Amino acid sequence: MIPSRAPDPIEILCALVGGGDALPAYARRGDAGADLVARADVVLRARGGRALVPTGVSVALPEGHAGLVVPRSGLAAKHGVTCLNTPGLVDSGYRGEICVLLVNTDPDVDYEVHSGDRIAQLLVVPCAHAVFAEVLELPPSERGAGGFGHTGR
Repeated sequence: MIPSRAPDPIEILCALVGGGDALPAYARRGDAGADLVARADVVLRARGGRALVPTGVSVALPEGHAGLVVPRSGLAAKHGVTCLNTPGLVDSGYRGEICVLLVNTDPDVDYEVHSGDRIAQLLVVPCAHAVFAEVLELPPSERGAGGFGHTGR
C-alpha cells in the first residue's frame, strides 16, 4: 500500500452570480477537479458549434494560485463535447463569472446543455511568478530544440 497524505485544503471564497445556484464541488473524495455546472440552457450544433456557457459562480483564488478549467472526460468520450481553450485560465485577481467555452466535435448530432449540467472541472493549482531574464544563449539540455513529434510516433 502506498501511503499518501493529501495537502491541507485551502479556502476559496465563492459568490453565486447571475442566478447561479451551485458552487464548484468535488464528486468524490480525492478528486483533483471540482465540477462546474451550467447556469443556462445552450445548444451546441454538430460540426463545431460552440458557446460561452456561464457557470453562475465567481471565485477569489489566493495569490500564488490559479484555476484551470478543463473538460469532463465523459462529455468528450460520449458526446464529443469538450472545452475549446483547454485549459482555460482563471487568474487569482479575476473576480468575474467563470464561463466555459464549449465546442461540439460530433459530426452529426447537436448537444443540448441544460442549466445544472456538469460541464467542466476546475483545478486549483499553485503557480510560481517568474522573472524572465534575457540571455544570448540558453544552456544545453538533453532534449535540446526537439519539438512536435521529435521522439517518434
